[in-house]
Amino acid sequence: MSGILSYRKLEDLGRVRLSTNFFVRDFLHSEIAAWNGMQNVPDNPDAMVEVGRKLSAELLEPLQACFGRIHIRSAYRSPTVNEFGNKNGLNCTANEANNAAHIWDYPDKDGKRGATACIVIPWLVDRIEQGGRWTEMAWWIHDHLPYSSLYFFPTLFAFNISWHEQPKRRIDSYAAPKGCLTRLGMPNHTGSHQQEYLGYPELPVALSSALLPAVPSSQSPMNLRGRTSIQGRNASAATSD
Repeated sequence: MSGILSYRKLEDLGRVRLSTNFFVRDFLHSEIAAWNGMQNVPDNPDAMVEVGRKLSAELLEPLQACFGRIHIRSAYRSPTVNEFGNKNGLNCTANEANNAAHIWDYPDKDGKRGATACIVIPWLVDRIEQGGRWTEMAWWIHDHLPYSSLYFFPTLFAFNISWHEQPKRRIDSYAAPKGCLTRLGMPNHTGSHQQEYLGYPELPVALSSALLPAVPSSQSPMNLRGRTSIQGRNASAATSD
């Protein structure tokens, strides 16, 4: 698929359905881009969609099924937007470090693909206001979902959640307690951590409906003009205007 060179192409891309509840458009908003009059669109839409499906179906859908609606704070960044944010002190790491993270459509230095979204879970905000801790959510995700990395922040206890084809399984935080909660090789990394998140909901047994079938190359998202999702209007084929 060629790059996004027209409004209609962007409109088509935004309508591509990634999972049961998520569409590409959900991940394209960038306050950096909006404020500075920039376009936040991928150079490689097919690659962006591919990893977006993984992030949405394997991580975001289970979270939303268990904890209610999640709010996406920041997700996809184009290389141009991310570079601008990095050079202007807007909390963006350098492009080479953000490939396969916030820059979904480029692989990392090892050629591996990935995608990151910064999200807020209102359920978690309410829980912490009632005496809970961000570490509860971190351990719940660690025990239940195929994440690559988590990074928690103090404001609204938002956190970066990443899917990666070679997952690191690491959790860090700027919120107290700061630092690395767990990573491969640490004594607390393996086994169940159920005692750390008592009272949390169970993961539904069947979440397969959140997954979408592979899209043949002949049905690349940019060839789907006029459809409301990659399944067309057939809702039964579905498994975030």
